[in-house]
Amino acid sequence: MAGDRSARAKLALILLALLLTAACLVSVMTGPVPLSVATVTDAIFAPETADLRDLAIVWSVRLPRTVLAVLVGGALAFSGALMQGLFRNPLADPGLIGVSAGATFAAFAAIVLGEALLGAAALIYLLPVGAFFGGLIATITLYLIATRRGRTSVATMLLGGIAIAALMMAASGVLIFMSNDQQLRELTFWSLGSLGGASWPKIIAVIPFIATGLILALGFASGFNALALGEAEARHLGIKVQLLKRIAIVAVALLTGTAVAVSGSIGFIGIIVPHLLRLSIGPDYRYLLPASILFGAVLLTGADMVSRTIVAPAELPIGIVTAFLGAPFFL
Repeated sequence: MAGDRSARAKLALILLALLLTAACLVSVMTGPVPLSVATVTDAIFAPETADLRDLAIVWSVRLPRTVLAVLVGGALAFSGALMQGLFRNPLADPGLIGVSAGATFAAFAAIVLGEALLGAAALIYLLPVGAFFGGLIATITLYLIATRRGRTSVATMLLGGIAIAALMMAASGVLIFMSNDQQLRELTFWSLGSLGGASWPKIIAVIPFIATGLILALGFASGFNALALGEAEARHLGIKVQLLKRIAIVAVALLTGTAVAVSGSIGFIGIIVPHLLRLSIGPDYRYLLPASILFGAVLLTGADMVSRTIVAPAELPIGIVTAFLGAPFFL
């Protein structure tokens, strides 16, 4: 059928999966101590035969960081695709319209206030929970501001997002003023974005949040296809529009909040990835959503490799790398 790009989309999914596998392998190999393919595969699949130094590098440093890049990149790209479907607008992005700022403020509050109230041990779980609720409140607020009588105003969405982001950044500034030296260093990390704090306990803590957000929304891909025609048309096709909106809002808050909690503020992934995929495989959300996960993971894994090698032995914050990629694309 003319215009049917499902075959191309299926091929793209396979190619993206292969590309992600290659990107992860290169990521684990790359660093101050270069490792060969054989060394990495031995450390992962045959650890009893591997050198102890290589085991420590792979399992304690590079593999957790690579896994976290895959999780965060996939979550941010998926969130961007969801928000563009929810608002029916290609400009929607968690970092662009205040959702990430809401999650960042909640993460700041967890660092500055939560540790004093609940102790440092609870911080690893308090961060994703707090960031989730921060992103959720920001998303719901923006939706209520921008939507009237079932229609979402693009201008109101953008202006409302800028206002929410400004308010959240002002509130974050108050927390920065209240923080001590150690907390200030942690807050700087959140502001610029980094995967340097990757660890297996952190990954285990965020996987349930990210998995829940992905599972919630993936089952409603056909609903987003119908929603693209308009809310009235989607209702006539039997789609429960209000339920779909609630699912999307909760999923975006879960994914964005969790990503911000473990990596800080990383922009533009959610707007670059869905745009490029629509150009190549079309707007069908049955393919766009899983492809966004894979492509977002590839993009952030690559950006992380750049961030830790371009100014070695120092490390450039990954949010700077994605901004250099995303700002020209957005323009």
